[in-house]
Amino acid sequence: MIMRCIAAGLMTLLLCMMPVWALAQDSAPADEADWERLATRAEALAARDDISQFALTRLRAELVVWRDEFLSRVDENAGRIATVDTQIAALGVVPESGEEAAAIADRRAALTAQRQELAAPGLLAQEAYARANGLISEFDAIVLQRQAIALTERGPLPLNPTHMVDAATTILNTLGEIGGETVALLEQHIGSGAFIAGLPRAILFLLIAVLCLGMARRWVTAWRMRIAEEHLRFAPFWLLLVSLGQFLIPTIGLVALSEGLTTLDIFGLRGTTIIAALPEAGFMVIFAWWLSRLIFPAGQRAGYLGYDASTRAKGRRYAVALGWMLAIYAVVSAVLQSTDISAGARAATQWPILAIMGVLLWRFGSAVGTKPEPMETGTVSEGRMRRFVGRFCTFAALMGPVLAALGYGGAGLALLIPAVHSLGLAGVVWLAQRILNDLTAPILKDEEGKGLKALLPVLLSLVIYLISLPIFALLWGAGVNDLMEIWTRFREGFSVGETQISPTDFITFAAVFALGYLLTRFIQATLRRSVLPRTRLDLGGQNAVVAGFGYVGIILAAIIAITSAGIDLSNLAIVAGALSVGIGFGLQNIVSNFVSGIILLIERPVSEGDWIEVGGQMGYVRAISVRSTRIETFDRTDVIVPNADLVSGQVTNWTRGNLVGRVIVPVGVAYGSDVDEVTTILRRIAEAHPLVVMTPPPAVLFIAFGADSLDFEIRAILRDVNYVLSAKSEMNYEISKQFAEAGIEIPFAQRDLWLRNPEALKGPAT
Repeated sequence: MIMRCIAAGLMTLLLCMMPVWALAQDSAPADEADWERLATRAEALAARDDISQFALTRLRAELVVWRDEFLSRVDENAGRIATVDTQIAALGVVPESGEEAAAIADRRAALTAQRQELAAPGLLAQEAYARANGLISEFDAIVLQRQAIALTERGPLPLNPTHMVDAATTILNTLGEIGGETVALLEQHIGSGAFIAGLPRAILFLLIAVLCLGMARRWVTAWRMRIAEEHLRFAPFWLLLVSLGQFLIPTIGLVALSEGLTTLDIFGLRGTTIIAALPEAGFMVIFAWWLSRLIFPAGQRAGYLGYDASTRAKGRRYAVALGWMLAIYAVVSAVLQSTDISAGARAATQWPILAIMGVLLWRFGSAVGTKPEPMETGTVSEGRMRRFVGRFCTFAALMGPVLAALGYGGAGLALLIPAVHSLGLAGVVWLAQRILNDLTAPILKDEEGKGLKALLPVLLSLVIYLISLPIFALLWGAGVNDLMEIWTRFREGFSVGETQISPTDFITFAAVFALGYLLTRFIQATLRRSVLPRTRLDLGGQNAVVAGFGYVGIILAAIIAITSAGIDLSNLAIVAGALSVGIGFGLQNIVSNFVSGIILLIERPVSEGDWIEVGGQMGYVRAISVRSTRIETFDRTDVIVPNADLVSGQVTNWTRGNLVGRVIVPVGVAYGSDVDEVTTILRRIAEAHPLVVMTPPPAVLFIAFGADSLDFEIRAILRDVNYVLSAKSEMNYEISKQFAEAGIEIPFAQRDLWLRNPEALKGPAT
């Protein structure tokens, strides 16, 4: 079904391109006089309404050849023109007074004249290209108008009894004539001995047909079952290859059958036409059978779509029935083409086929739109696509026969037949997508199959969809010329100001930028792993160098890519200047943070790994980007701080330059304690701690006479301020222990309550 459409589309493409190729090789553009004659003749014919389709197609093919030739000449002398422009720019700007040295003025005039002469061929080619392109557009408009007229033209009603009787009579007469021609030719060839002479060759083809149609399919089915049982690597791929043989081998048998019967040369012109249509008709049935069993599998296996057994059986049954109706339509169309039949009889002959096909399509759409059953391995999405396909089938099934019954046979055929073909193509696309997902599933199961690898099935599916789009367009009436015209427009690109940007420019830009990006990342990795660790830079400095090189490398890669692609951005300067005002107001905070990020990377007041305090948040700097800095607090939460706050605000960096820092441990003792003994104990505790440095030595200070205690403080310098809390806690433990051993009391707050008139609290005497 669908393969017939694909093959027909490819054959149509080849047949339609043959005139173009022949013209390109045998009748290539010779000179401007030939082009002028062709263009004049095309302009004259485009104004006529009676131009034949053959003449229009032939003339359009010649115009396409000339248009491609002119497109290749548009950039003629581009390199030399660029050199002359450089020479003119080297002479400088003409003074406002207009007076300059005579030698310079003469040289400028000579270069200007030379540039105009060099640019002339490109400008003429561009003008001729526009002329050829306009004529091609006029011819395409004529074809489109004729197609629209054919679709909207109303013919005789197929349900008219007169037309139905005429159709039946014509078909019976045609079958009788075919039988008579066959008998007459058989007797003639037997009498002349030609039948016996061609019989061995015909028998050979018929034997091949019997083998392919009979036994080969069983062998392929047995191989498929064997592969499924052995669980081979990439089993879905091998199953697909073997499964393809289930319809390719029978198709070869049909071709051999047609060739064998044609070799007998006994069926006449009309019989030979029917025999020639047998491979196409048989292929539709075989392909429908093959595709329906892959999408709606038999047995207990629900398949990917998750339909129940009853729905799958309906899908297989109606799909094969649609294949049979397409086969019948192909044979009937072949008969009608070789028979002199009236328009009414033709419509009456085709309408029953369309009506039956519409009923089958409606039933098939109902089966596709059925909700899937729950699966043990996971849930299957009901999907909007199922409902869309079901509604599409219903619409086409109703509108196709109704339009044909009202006399719009062309519109009915143009709706119903492509709808059935599109279902087949959609099935092939879905099947290819499932096979690719099965092949990539082992990769995605591993931990390494994350990130970009997880997008592999999506990218492959996108490629399949893009490939199917031109085939869908061919199925729905688009011509090869239309597709080629779209490709030509794509090659032309689009204009931005006075700059023409083509797909080649995009490819060049993407390739150069990707190469520069990868080179930048490679150098960054080399700096981070091999070069910078051997220097005296600290970790923050190393990260700053790597990050700065990354920004510079990406900017340079973008500039080089734009230059290599030949994209001239000078014409966008005015637009960019106007946009910069709005961007300056709307994105001023982002720009401020970006500039602040660059300042942080250059000055490095804060580096990764520093312990800082900013805006009431305290923690370690984990990452510095161009917009913000990520701080990890001590309770393991991330705080995102804008870079502008780090540059313009007050920041405390506890570990800037070195890790040395001071710890202060406050202690209170009861009144009456021996202050000298307290001082000795506290100094001994501070000096005994492993993190406390002796230069300068720790100090014990008698701070104040507090309300409840005598207040002392230990002030010591630690080797690593990151452990200040641990050091303070360990000193407090030791203070509590040694004070208890020495009998020194650590007081707590006490208050005495004095009542001025306690007698007022007593109640009255009783």
